[in-house]
Amino acid sequence: MTRPPNRSGGRPQRTFGVEEEFLLVDATTGQPVPAAEACLAKAPQPPETSGSSLLALEVQQEQLEAVGPACSTLQEMIAAIREGRRLADEAARLVGARAVAVATSPVPATPTLVPQPRFLNIATRFGLTLREQLTCGFHVHVRITDGEEGVAVLDRIRVWLPVLLALSANSPFWQGADTGYASFRYQAWNRWPTAGPCERFGSEREYHRYVQSLLTTGVLLDEGMVYFDARLSRNHPTVEVRIADVCMEGSHAAAIAAIVRALVERAAQEWRAGISAPRLSAGQLRLAAWKASQSGVEDTLLHPLLNTPCPAGEVIQVLLSHIRPALADSGDEEQVTVEVARILASGTGSRRQREIMMSTQSLPAVVLEAIGHTHGTATAPHRPSRRLQTS
Repeated sequence: MTRPPNRSGGRPQRTFGVEEEFLLVDATTGQPVPAAEACLAKAPQPPETSGSSLLALEVQQEQLEAVGPACSTLQEMIAAIREGRRLADEAARLVGARAVAVATSPVPATPTLVPQPRFLNIATRFGLTLREQLTCGFHVHVRITDGEEGVAVLDRIRVWLPVLLALSANSPFWQGADTGYASFRYQAWNRWPTAGPCERFGSEREYHRYVQSLLTTGVLLDEGMVYFDARLSRNHPTVEVRIADVCMEGSHAAAIAAIVRALVERAAQEWRAGISAPRLSAGQLRLAAWKASQSGVEDTLLHPLLNTPCPAGEVIQVLLSHIRPALADSGDEEQVTVEVARILASGTGSRRQREIMMSTQSLPAVVLEAIGHTHGTATAPHRPSRRLQTS
């Protein structure tokens, strides 16, 4: 996947790609509808070798996933996110539904399992945990040289992942109630036995030894259920960062993807330079992720290196300072900085959902207005002139 040098003449950039999970909802009521298999049956799919976004099933019929291609520039990523959202919504429209980027359903919903053997086996083993699992995440894959580099990256980016959760927070409601969290998806997801942060591994061998020790307990069905906040991909030569909510706006998603790529590049550079990974424990990181899940960018976060509470804006600036050389090298610094400033000024999808609820007193209205933000047809309250355009 070697790519041409970036526009500033630096080294070729790591390729990166995203997977976005969407909620399928009734186009008039906003109620989640079990339409995923029907969508895929009617929607034409490009061949896997086409380099285009593809649609895929998730565990529940009320979800559809868009899997993007490998991208080498931020502009390619913006186009891929736009295309994936368009394909998901076009497929949904074929069955009278819409695809919306909210990480949990604001209105009450009873999920319907996709009847695949693996999902049925998980349902038998995990019961209510799966039956209630209707959450939509945002996964970012970044190319690595090999597994040793990948584990070195995991060890060094782990302390920064809660900040990504805060920037993406888009799930304040659960079963018709305001949860008091910016990302309740992360709370619900952490019911799974392997979800959340890990300790440092130190080597690829130790990473695989630890994964194997989880499998030998018999608790997990297979390696696909290793749900770390970030992990080595089983199917691609990538690090897969899984902590984020699906973002209501595609421009937020593109900026977070660029931040993840810069984190991976900075971590790999530190590893090659012999710089040790930060020593915060998994327990400390669990507190940091919990705080990010609770308040998003609206209050304080735990400092990624000091584990002390600081205003969210200050913590986010620490993150941007940490990755600024990598952002500059890729040519992404200006656009990412502007988009992060927009998130801080106008809030994440979580704030937007609550604002809609306050003005309309209607949870269905939250869903229906979020459809417009998902596909770039809603009018946002604040649009800087250099906003990442995804529509």
